[in-house]
Amino acid sequence: MNDPGNLPRFCVLGAGHGGMAMAGHLGLMGVSVKLYNRSEPRLEPIRLTGGIEVTGEIEGFSPIGVATSDIAEAIDETDVLMVVVPANGHKFMAEKVAPHLKDGQIVVLNPGRTGGAFEFRNILKQCHVEADVIVAEAQTLIYASRAMNPAQVKIFGIKNTIPVAALPGQRTVEVLQTLRKVYPQFVPGDNVLKTSLDNIGAIFHPALTVLNAGRIESTRGEFQFYMDGITPSLARILETLDAERVAVAAAIGIRAMPAREWLYVAYDAAGKTLYEAIQNNPGYEGIGAPAFVDHRYIWEDVPMSLVPIASIGDVLGVETTTMDAMIHLASLLNDTDYWAVGRTAERMGLAGLTVKEIRHLALEGEI
Repeated sequence: MNDPGNLPRFCVLGAGHGGMAMAGHLGLMGVSVKLYNRSEPRLEPIRLTGGIEVTGEIEGFSPIGVATSDIAEAIDETDVLMVVVPANGHKFMAEKVAPHLKDGQIVVLNPGRTGGAFEFRNILKQCHVEADVIVAEAQTLIYASRAMNPAQVKIFGIKNTIPVAALPGQRTVEVLQTLRKVYPQFVPGDNVLKTSLDNIGAIFHPALTVLNAGRIESTRGEFQFYMDGITPSLARILETLDAERVAVAAAIGIRAMPAREWLYVAYDAAGKTLYEAIQNNPGYEGIGAPAFVDHRYIWEDVPMSLVPIASIGDVLGVETTTMDAMIHLASLLNDTDYWAVGRTAERMGLAGLTVKEIRHLALEGEI
């Protein structure tokens, strides 16, 4: 058990699958943790039982001292704010925390998806936040988890290595010095462009949902999403989609990690093809498919992952034919124009910038 007196104090913002897992795991590690959620129903069972029951890779009952929908109470006297909500909620969270932030606090988006740190920091500036706060983003969520029942979460797997980068990038070391007291899995990312473009969820989540739409609707998701939903032919489409992401990153001077390599680094899952690597990943076993196509794998990952990658590709002159097609199909499935609501280059403040200017913005926080 860690000595709480030597550890940073955490607030987890969001009580969904990932937020429950993070709050539960932090509590079991002996860390002071508060849990915030904007609606009360998810919090009431936690307050009633006094904590979260954690099963799976980590087992035990985690006491949660404060579970609240009062944002001021949640972040008061905390050092690290772990934002664990769909990327569509980053704007909401930034606006909520802005009036209450204090010097020295660190905000970490888990994950930032693509362009999350740029968006979050811009909102804090628009809200005239003067506190010395660092905004950072993780390349992916550290947990594969599901909330099984009220106040109970199952952690299927904990990733081995998660790159984290701050905006500005020159403060990444400062962030890691705090986070690694609790999470040794967090390692320095090159910059927020690297963490954003190493967004593997952009490849797996939306395409897998779109291409399994018929099966999802006919079975209400009664199949294993990764182990059953990805066949050899579908994996080849994912590999093409992934190649476009890697090409966009290369155009900005970044080596993005291919999905197959990421599976090995994150889960020790190896294979000669992407299909083999996925099948060899025990962390995906037991994870069910969504019951509906109107799911965050579409309404979060398309506008907040695929759209910004494809939009950056447009700025840099990189073709993203498969990605554009996936965005179009997803828009048809849910009758929503995801280009219109997504994180475009304009919304990230990257439109019209040169490669040199974009890289300088990521390192210094200003052009």
